[in-house]
Amino acid sequence: MIRKTIILSVLLAAFITSCTKTPTPSNSISSLSFDLDSIIKRGKLIAVTDFNSTNYFLYKGEPMGFHYELLRKFSEYIGVDLEIITENHLEHAFSFLKTGEADLLAIGLTVSASRKKEILFTEPIYETRQVLIQRKPRNWRAMTEDAIDRHLIRNQLDLAGKNVYVQDNSIHLERLHTLADEIGDTINIIPVPYETEDLIKNVANGEIEFTVCDENVAKVNATYYPGIDVNTAVSFPQYIAWGVRKYNSDKLLGELNRWIASYTKTTDYALLYAKYFRNTRSSIIVKSDYYSLSTGKISKWDDLIKKASQDINWDWRLLASLICQESRFDPNVESWAGAYGLMQIMPATGKNFGIDITSSPGNNIKAGTKYIDRLQSIFEPLIPDENERMKFILASYNAGPGHVLDAMRLAKKNGMDPKKWDGNVALWLLKKSEPAYYNDIVVKNGYFRGTESVNFVSEVLTRYDQYKNIIPVADKHLALVSEE
Repeated sequence: MIRKTIILSVLLAAFITSCTKTPTPSNSISSLSFDLDSIIKRGKLIAVTDFNSTNYFLYKGEPMGFHYELLRKFSEYIGVDLEIITENHLEHAFSFLKTGEADLLAIGLTVSASRKKEILFTEPIYETRQVLIQRKPRNWRAMTEDAIDRHLIRNQLDLAGKNVYVQDNSIHLERLHTLADEIGDTINIIPVPYETEDLIKNVANGEIEFTVCDENVAKVNATYYPGIDVNTAVSFPQYIAWGVRKYNSDKLLGELNRWIASYTKTTDYALLYAKYFRNTRSSIIVKSDYYSLSTGKISKWDDLIKKASQDINWDWRLLASLICQESRFDPNVESWAGAYGLMQIMPATGKNFGIDITSSPGNNIKAGTKYIDRLQSIFEPLIPDENERMKFILASYNAGPGHVLDAMRLAKKNGMDPKKWDGNVALWLLKKSEPAYYNDIVVKNGYFRGTESVNFVSEVLTRYDQYKNIIPVADKHLALVSEE
């Protein structure tokens, strides 16, 4: 069983690597600028984090996680967008930072002397201990606490000769080697390319006897697996922080430290920490069909969405993101303007396609995808680049194609690129709320307040990126928007 576990761990590591970017070495990293001013100029903070039940995950189609929410709050604080790279392999995660593909390592790193040689740590985000994960005796529910303790390791000296599986390259591996020196005996430390939560699951299932984990994460997992014990500490309290490069990061580190020092003293931070590490509902989320890390599902309508996406040659995750934006997967929601259902279709639009949009979720999605197909037929001859074209189609789904075509004409008239969205046509869609522009001779559809539509495009595509981070694409549902 243990041999099988190690083989499976190698397969899992290969799968995780296949779903994320591969670090690209650079020969001139030290000459490049990565500091705060260049991040603000770029308009985007790029951070590496790992996906698990506390740091970053999807639940009912929405991104969640302690480090994800912290990253979002910090990026809002400095006024930039957030791009997340997911990587559960620690060595690869460090490589993204060192090669300049990411600005920030936000995995929740234990501060250690060895890691200080590689990166600069921020102010601590929180502190925790490392604890031993072990199984309670089989009939533990009928036993007293003292009786349970007699079956468990409570003295670190008793780890001598025991097999302890631990994530490769992790601080837990480093700590176990130190502990073996401290107790003056051999601990059989077995590093494997398993993420910590998978090792905890293996302990709970009886596949391995022991692993080590940070205490706050261990306590969360104990709500999923009540048969594990997490009460034996193997370290003193240690700081957990984020990391930046050791060069060209002074301003970013300074701003991070000021923000962390201030934010971690707020009630908002206390509530956020409690939400992920002290929440009794955590087990409900993880056991839900819509906890995407374990099920691969986004919503209860996934089968309908996958089938409909084939009709328009879309990645189903992109269509799911659009539906989440429109209705949060509520099939009965109705807007103030009368748009109805999962895809917020107007009754007249459904009638044009001969579809009763209120009759079933399937028909609502069918009407929505027929409308998307019509939009695609409008913009395919106009926008040759499919990634750019997708932005125009999404904007038109929200605003109607007439207003987007107006913005394209305004862009062309004013010397900008009518085939580019960001900074070009999006800018002129926003300007359609100003009399000087909605009264322009090239404008055929009058006034329009474009803020909602511009945000719609950004939010749908951002959520799509998050879905791609965690939900692997099925072979027959190839991604329409390029994954760079």
